[in-house]
Amino acid sequence: MGDSANVETVAETVPAPAPAATPAAEENADGKDKIPILDKVYEKFDDMNLNEELLRGIYAYGFEKPSAIQQRAIVPLIERKDTIAQAQSGMGKTATFVIGVLQNIDVSQKKVQALILAPTRELAQQIQKVVVDIGSFLNLTCYSCIGGTSVQDDIRRLTGDTPHVLVGTPGRVFDMIATRRVLDTTYIKVFILDEADEMLSRGFKDQIYDVFKYMNTTCQVGLFSATMPSEVLDMTDKFMNDPIKVLVKKDELTLDGIRQFFVCVQREDWKLDTLCDLYETVSITQSIIYVNTRNKVDQLYTAMTERDFMVSSLHGEMTQKERDGVMREFRSGTTRVLITTDLLARGIDVQSLSVVINFDLPTNRENYIHRIGRGGRFGRKGVAINFVTTEELNGLKALEEYYETTIEEMPSNVADLI
Repeated sequence: MGDSANVETVAETVPAPAPAATPAAEENADGKDKIPILDKVYEKFDDMNLNEELLRGIYAYGFEKPSAIQQRAIVPLIERKDTIAQAQSGMGKTATFVIGVLQNIDVSQKKVQALILAPTRELAQQIQKVVVDIGSFLNLTCYSCIGGTSVQDDIRRLTGDTPHVLVGTPGRVFDMIATRRVLDTTYIKVFILDEADEMLSRGFKDQIYDVFKYMNTTCQVGLFSATMPSEVLDMTDKFMNDPIKVLVKKDELTLDGIRQFFVCVQREDWKLDTLCDLYETVSITQSIIYVNTRNKVDQLYTAMTERDFMVSSLHGEMTQKERDGVMREFRSGTTRVLITTDLLARGIDVQSLSVVINFDLPTNRENYIHRIGRGGRFGRKGVAINFVTTEELNGLKALEEYYETTIEEMPSNVADLI
């Protein structure tokens, strides 16, 4: 298994002229060992020696130039190297591993050849959509295998028209492998873990390890994570062989392009009036409002609905059908305000989203960038507005220090910035 002292590191801070290798050195996570750095950058998708049909799909999807993470991580994945990639939402991370996976799929073989695990149903479905869209000219199939849906449908699909790529949540995928015995892992040549830190924080560690036990010893592993806590590093040691490491330095886990503001009120129960005033005075295309609990979702939804605002809500106690319906309405623009918890804070891309409102500051500071990253994906500008009481100003200051950013008081002309 992989030894952290033998990890090649593809750094994120290097300018991108042409593919080149430059030896250097970097401290690893514990600061003790020097790790050799190999900087390889591919400025164009055309330089990556991709399948023509895959390239067509990439351009049809709307990509013109690879993002920083794509410039560095796609080719190692294509070359079947175990890959650790640290990157935030909104940097094109999903497309990175999708392209890397699809390049090596043999569409003539109707077997599951790639398994992608994600921490939430919504993220798994988002990934499936990206696979289908980018792979639209490849004649391949992709299926999502997630909790909250019909087990019988999964069994029928996995024993009938077998998909080339399977995206799923850890519990349901393990059920299909070990309990139902309908997911054949024999032909799986690449295993991707998306949002590994989030999966561990949700208690999926044992299920992930159980799934991995069923993979071939030759199976390639790709691990994508916004942060690299010790639990994630432990996982890389157990799962991976001489991995390539694509690192985004902390100062490049960027909030660039997202204007951050705060609104301070003296009391918590004044936040609602302030929020409603904002929606009455500023024209907002689409927005997400984050709160910290399911109860708060329901309370805010009821309060805003009673004031005649058209809003929708999403939380983990809803059935899968209800959740799908809410996201369909929001994506289509039928509803323009979505109230949710951190369930939605990773990986969901809504094109017209312009404003993110933290009605509650996140309890976990790492989730801050995931929440507001919804509003400024791929260079699209976004605005984030944080509602705080006077007692919460210290928490806001802590976020500024952690992200080395500035969160300004919301100006009176905020409408001009949205």
